[in-house]
Amino acid sequence: MKGWKGRRRNGKQTVRRLPTWELDEGVPVVRPDRCDVLVSASVGPAGDLVALWSTGQDEAALRSVTTQPGWASFPDPTAARPVAARVSRQAGNIADVTPLTGLTVAHPLVQPLPQGRVLVVGARCRWRADGPDRNAVVYDSDGHVEARATLGDGIEHVFTTTSGEVWVGYFDEGVYGNYGWGDAAPPMGNSGLVRFSPQLEPAWRFPSHVDNEWDAIDDCYALNVTDDAVWTCYYSDFPIVQIRGDSVTGWRNQVTGARALVLSGTRVGLLGGYGPDRDRFVVGELAGQAMRVVGEYRLVLPGGGPLPAHVTVIGRGAVLHVVTADYWYQLSVDGVPGQ
Repeated sequence: MKGWKGRRRNGKQTVRRLPTWELDEGVPVVRPDRCDVLVSASVGPAGDLVALWSTGQDEAALRSVTTQPGWASFPDPTAARPVAARVSRQAGNIADVTPLTGLTVAHPLVQPLPQGRVLVVGARCRWRADGPDRNAVVYDSDGHVEARATLGDGIEHVFTTTSGEVWVGYFDEGVYGNYGWGDAAPPMGNSGLVRFSPQLEPAWRFPSHVDNEWDAIDDCYALNVTDDAVWTCYYSDFPIVQIRGDSVTGWRNQVTGARALVLSGTRVGLLGGYGPDRDRFVVGELAGQAMRVVGEYRLVLPGGGPLPAHVTVIGRGAVLHVVTADYWYQLSVDGVPGQ
C-alpha cells in the first residue's frame, strides 16, 4: 500500500531546503538499570513518558523475526523466549518502575492504565488453528498478569485514555489481512482504527467509505488521542480527521506521509514524510474543509544536529514528543509560528 512519493530529479532523490526549527533541551531518559536497553517508548494520557526496557540479549528475543529463503524477514508474533522486562513511567526526571516477568509478546508497544497497571501489546498477531494469539497483556501495579486479550494483527499505534479506554491504529497488513487473518476470520483491524473498552472489547470502529465522506483508512499513519477527542491522518489521501464522541469530521490535506500530528484549536502540526522529508515539520491552520499550510521546517536537535535515524515521535494533544535512546524532547505546536 505504501508508495514512494518523494521528489526526484534525473532519477535521484532531491531534498527541499527548508528553515530549521531547533528543539529545546531535552530531559534525560531515566533507565531503570544502567545496562538496560530501550525496547519501545510512548506517552501516556497524562503526558508522561512510558517505556519498556530489557537487557540487550532479551531485546533481541523481543524483536524476533523469521528469515525465509531469499532473505525476506517477517516479524514474529511471539518473542523467541519469555524474558524479563521493566516498564518505566517518567514525569520530569523521576520514574516509577514496574518489573515484568515472562513477557512473551514480540515487538511490544506499551501504555499506562488506571491504578498503576500496564498494557503491553504485540504489534503482530497470528490466527492459528485453535484461534488467534492473545497479543495484549495487562499487568497489575506489581507486574503480575491480570488479563490477556486479542487486539489483532498489524498494530501501528496504541494509546490509552485516563479512564482506561484503548485506541488502536492499524497499518495496511492489519487492515487487509495477513498472518492467517482474512482467511479464517476478518481482520480485527479492517476499519483501520478501533476503540476498545477498558475490558479490551471492541467498542467502536472507524466507519467505512460508505458511511464516511473522508474515505476509509488503508493505513493509520498518525494518531493523536486525548480524553476529549481523537485525531488521525491516514493513507491514502491523508485527510486530517477528528473523532469526537462517535462523530467524524475531516479536513482535506496536501501533506503526505506524516507519522505524527499535534493540534491546538485550529492549529495543526505534522511531522514526517516520505524519504528526505522524515524530519519535516509542517504547521497549518484548519479553515473550512481544508488545512492551509502556514509554515514548513526541518526539525533538528538542540545545537542543530539532525534527528537520529532511530527516533520515536508521538503526538499527544498539542505536544509533540521526540524520544531518542537518551533524551526526551517536547515541542508545543503553539510555540511554532507560521512563516
